[in-house]
Amino acid sequence: MDFVVTPWEVEGLVDYEKLIKEFGTKPLTPELIEKTKELTKSELPLFLRRKFFFSHRDYDLVLKDYEEGRGFFLYTGRGPSGPMHIGHIIPFYMTRWFQEKFGVNLYIQITDDEKFIIKPEMGLNDTRRWAYENILDIAAVGFDPDRTFIFQNSEYTKIYEMAIPVSKKVTFSTARAVFGFTESSKIGIIFFPAIQAAPTFFEKKRCLIPAAIDQDPYWRIQRDIAESLGYYKTAAIHGKFFPPLTGLTGKMSASMPETAIYLTDEPEIVRRKIWKFALTGGQATVEEQREKGGNPDKCVVFKWLEMFFEPDDEKLVQRYEDCRAGRLLCGECKNYLIEKVQAFLREHQERRKQAEPLVKKVKYTGKLAREMWERSIPEELKEGS
Repeated sequence: MDFVVTPWEVEGLVDYEKLIKEFGTKPLTPELIEKTKELTKSELPLFLRRKFFFSHRDYDLVLKDYEEGRGFFLYTGRGPSGPMHIGHIIPFYMTRWFQEKFGVNLYIQITDDEKFIIKPEMGLNDTRRWAYENILDIAAVGFDPDRTFIFQNSEYTKIYEMAIPVSKKVTFSTARAVFGFTESSKIGIIFFPAIQAAPTFFEKKRCLIPAAIDQDPYWRIQRDIAESLGYYKTAAIHGKFFPPLTGLTGKMSASMPETAIYLTDEPEIVRRKIWKFALTGGQATVEEQREKGGNPDKCVVFKWLEMFFEPDDEKLVQRYEDCRAGRLLCGECKNYLIEKVQAFLREHQERRKQAEPLVKKVKYTGKLAREMWERSIPEELKEGS
């Protein structure tokens, strides 16, 4: 393969069809998308219409469970190693849609422990500070407070109790085969797959995880041992990577400011970054662009509109055709994207301020959060062997 996708690294131009075969997942078919529309009785979000989410594990069984009255629950997360950018937040909007349309509980794990272990330059105070900042951004997405539990591992230590039975089931040889651990791997990161799998056992229903596909290896381990603990194998629906400003390879990186728009960026910073760094598919001069047209298939600006910032399908198609025909110049397209991004961030940043009263330390103060803080480890996990 001429690209690399792991939980810690994404490089190259990702071929998603090859990745499905490599990871052993299934494509998200038109039939499953149509079934989702039927069950939710609503218009589909662009994430599904345009196949931003493209792959799955047992999503068909999730829909069957819902249709037959068994229900399901949602789980996703965030590793707090710095400020969140647009690429980080998109899966949370898809998750919110699932919560709204299916009326289900959601658990969001903030893995400050993992980031402390794998980032030598970060102390616990750093990861805890970023955890709080990231939680504000996540809460700003607008989840149902009574059906959402946001927790960070260093505070919600019950997660360790849930991880113990998982760790008893997983051998080092299995973890090494999945993650490539070596003799120099930190013992904390070797144990971490058990921590990451633990929330999939929070309810005696099937769990659905909306996340980028690079996180899939964690769920392979859960699926190996879940039924032996009396639980469902977790399901997952996988998103593509949001491209950096600088090109269509890899993914946006918070550690490379020129590739990313942060959720806290001011309007003028957004304008400067897009004008300076956004790769387009245009010609060298205006005259050539008018004569030969541009190539939206190689344009980051168009890809950002397609993946998130232009929800109107007809407008997106028209923009594509106008670019190909030379009727649309790259400067016009950049200005259009700048206005879209600035408007999104203004709304997000206002909701972020409004979310602060809802966030106490690292969690929502709604009904589900209170229940989780009071809940004991399930008896069947205590007895798992």
